[in-house]
Amino acid sequence: MEFRDLKTQYQKYKQEIDSAIQKVVNDANFIGGNEVKELEEQLADYVGVKHCISCANGTEAMTLIMMSWGIKEGDAVFIPDFTFFSTGEIVSFKGATPVFVDVDRETFNIDTIQLEEAIIKTIEEGKLTPKVIIPVDLFGLPANYPEIERIAKKYNLLVLEDGAQGFGGNINGKRACSFGDAATTSFFPAKPLGCYGDGGAIFTNDDKLAELLKSLKVHGKGENKYDNVRIGVNSRLDTIQAAVLKVKLKAFINHEVEDVNRVYNLYNVRLNGIVETPSIPEGYYSSFAQYTIKLKNNDQRDGLQAKLKEEGIPSMVYYVKPMHKQDAFAYLEFNDQDFETTNNLCDIVLSLPMHPYLSEEDVDKVCDAIKEFMF
Repeated sequence: MEFRDLKTQYQKYKQEIDSAIQKVVNDANFIGGNEVKELEEQLADYVGVKHCISCANGTEAMTLIMMSWGIKEGDAVFIPDFTFFSTGEIVSFKGATPVFVDVDRETFNIDTIQLEEAIIKTIEEGKLTPKVIIPVDLFGLPANYPEIERIAKKYNLLVLEDGAQGFGGNINGKRACSFGDAATTSFFPAKPLGCYGDGGAIFTNDDKLAELLKSLKVHGKGENKYDNVRIGVNSRLDTIQAAVLKVKLKAFINHEVEDVNRVYNLYNVRLNGIVETPSIPEGYYSSFAQYTIKLKNNDQRDGLQAKLKEEGIPSMVYYVKPMHKQDAFAYLEFNDQDFETTNNLCDIVLSLPMHPYLSEEDVDKVCDAIKEFMF
């Protein structure tokens, strides 16, 4: 059994993927080929925004936004404490200060009440200037953008949606990566829409921001790549990855998001009353980058993971350590009691196999093993 089954996906679309890759090889246009522009147009159309700017990976996508917004030393950027390291890393990389915020236990996403409290506290302390909120669409579920955008407007802050895991989700039909002032996603192979290497994209309706990003991602180019008008980086999505993503995007739209939600429902029915299953608020739709359950304590979580391993069932713990406890952020001062939910989640969460190609028989096998352990 695969945790995220890219092998079955490839076999299903082997002819189209192989043909798309071969075309790039035949054309020998490996950087900036037509497939890149076509993919960007298709992604922007799917998400429902004016511009999609592809780049090297999801981390670079967020870094480019930090560069374009001029985020610097003395600025405060508010991010959830329960997420992958890169969301905080890109803040420190620009010399700014990440301000970690505890999360909602039900959704795993940033707690909007504590977000506003953190903003007020930062303003009152007067040491940092609040600039940006970076909500994360954790495990495929969009964050509470209606409330986050209200808070951002109240305190004159920018919002960058980290949709690395959320691509394909929506809130009342408004798709992930269309929220805030800009949004980013990742095409890392295990993501909801993944390529066969690294890749990322930025989404925005801001024409000036889009033009600036196109310059920054290619060495700060002006009219051409030999006319350099600013300091930039080298962050391009290569043509082969774009060709693969074009094939995968069709499958993603046609059935994959629907299929992971089918698997979600299968799990929920079988695990109801056995363990704490994912909670999707009314009006929200998840792309289920992960299906994450909660156990009673660390011993029970680790025991269940060991049991699943014995049965040949893969599982993962996202995340074993909160952001505020990462050694890289040891220079920052925090009160551990401010992260009660995140600290608890790191001890009790367990992600089960989840992908569009998971059969009902496999779901039964996973759930039977869980029931056997629990009882």
